[in-house]
Amino acid sequence: VALLPIFAQDILKVGSEGFGVLRAAPAVGAFLTMLATAYLPISKNAGMKLLGAIFGFGVCIIVFGLSSVFWISVVALFFSGVTDGVSMVIRQTILQIKTPDHMRGRVSSVNSMFVGSSNELGAFESGVTAKLMGTVTAVVFGGTMTLLTVITTGIVSPSFRKLDLRKDIEEHEKDD
Repeated sequence: VALLPIFAQDILKVGSEGFGVLRAAPAVGAFLTMLATAYLPISKNAGMKLLGAIFGFGVCIIVFGLSSVFWISVVALFFSGVTDGVSMVIRQTILQIKTPDHMRGRVSSVNSMFVGSSNELGAFESGVTAKLMGTVTAVVFGGTMTLLTVITTGIVSPSFRKLDLRKDIEEHEKDD
């Protein structure tokens, strides 16, 4: 997202209207995902769904980075919003279900600070990487690092891969 103005102006050559469409595409994808997840359960195989969503996000970023066609870029960004939305719902569900009641406020605060600062640090990293490697290479590199992180996590953490929240949710609902 930090490099989106460069893509709109120099790579896709779509002007401010095109930039607006590119900027809106992930938000539209995330919004539609939020509506869908209200009706679709994510508790079964939550670990694999989370890894799959983040992997999909990485693929979308790579496709966007390599695209020089406006509509392909819009679709890639739309689906980056979809996959990021799925990831966010699952991560928040895990955080709420797995955190003890007496620590939930503190853990949620730390999580909010992490998410907020990671976006800004990511923008800084994108700018530095783009300066060193070039804009397209920086975006593809970021997507590739996302894929490698997901693959590594899936390999070294089989318990996370197997995470299923159905029992946790049932127990949590009994307590309420």
